Amino acid sequence: MSSVTVTQTSVQKPGVPTASGRLFLVLIAVCTAVTAANIYLAGPLLPLIAHDFGSTPSAVAWIASVAQFGYATGLLFFAPLGDRVNRRPLVAALSVATTAALLAGAVAPGTAALAVAVFVAAAATVVPQLLVPLVAERAPAHHRARHVAAVIAGLFTGIVAARVVGSLVGQAYGWRVVFVGSAALTLVLGLATAYVLPSEQRRGSGPLFAGIAALPGLVRTSPDLWRACLRQAGMFGAWSALWTTLALLLTGGGSYGFSTATAGLFGLFGLAASAVAPLAGGFVDRFGAGKVVRSAYALAAVSVPLFWLGGQVLWALFVAAIAVHAALVASHVANQTLALTTTSTPATANTAYVVAGFTGGALASSLAGPAFSHFGWGGVCVVAGVWLVIGWGATAVRR
Repeated sequence: MSSVTVTQTSVQKPGVPTASGRLFLVLIAVCTAVTAANIYLAGPLLPLIAHDFGSTPSAVAWIASVAQFGYATGLLFFAPLGDRVNRRPLVAALSVATTAALLAGAVAPGTAALAVAVFVAAAATVVPQLLVPLVAERAPAHHRARHVAAVIAGLFTGIVAARVVGSLVGQAYGWRVVFVGSAALTLVLGLATAYVLPSEQRRGSGPLFAGIAALPGLVRTSPDLWRACLRQAGMFGAWSALWTTLALLLTGGGSYGFSTATAGLFGLFGLAASAVAPLAGGFVDRFGAGKVVRSAYALAAVSVPLFWLGGQVLWALFVAAIAVHAALVASHVANQTLALTTTSTPATANTAYVVAGFTGGALASSLAGPAFSHFGWGGVCVVAGVWLVIGWGATAVRR
């Protein structure tokens, strides 16, 4: 890949964070929370969407998978540009595009139009993965994982907010209002973040999207990046299978029969687990990424049978929800820190890592809907368990 020359102004040099540096990190974390929520906006609203379109929740569950495929597509095309172009106009343009797509989804007349809008919105919602490499570049080397963890905490807070706030607002005012509100927040936070980003002048010879062609070679020549990609694909797939179909379990006519708003409150358990991110960042800085990922996989393996038991016993579902979020967050902090620091092109490496993770998540969630329809909640738990086995087993033996 051709060399890229970077000139930055108004960028804090690595060292002890200043007050302005901390505020900058907080703004990025909040922007990440709002934009990440868009990927999971449809999941908790599936019962309401199905009712509006005269369908069943399981028949529209595929829309949640469309969002993840859209995000993976957007990452593939836009995230590598972080190594080549000025991020300020790119963040602004993507925020406007996401807003427009969400508004189109809010007025969608049917599932096909909604799926297209969700796909485009998710594809443009790649702002967090443009910002994480910037945070890693600015962070002191001995605190890099903690700074990355702060942004990841924002990301998972947004995912949880999509379920909790989206469910409550959707139950009260309808799912279309949720899309409109998310569009407004995305526009405001996205443009505000673009405004305060450091000014960059980036030059790179060759095609603008040359980073895409560099991805296979980069993964092939970096064993650490390769392991991070596969392990997070397995972890994220297991989480996605369980979390995207949880609303179907809770609101169905089986053991629980909760309302959409009540089911959305389960996201609060994920919010509690998001507190794991700063702890995981400290552990990665101190003990290394490998030990943190192994511990996360062990915790996720315990959560799967607890989820299965949670199909009938509510307390098991509580414990499993906390455990699987804690495992996912810890694994993500460790694997993403490794991906960002293992090559000389962090934005491109981060693209490979996140695309792998979300592709694993999209594939698993696309299987979870049919598994729930044909085999019930136990089928979803089997999908999650298989994804964990694949993610760890594929990397257990050194190449």
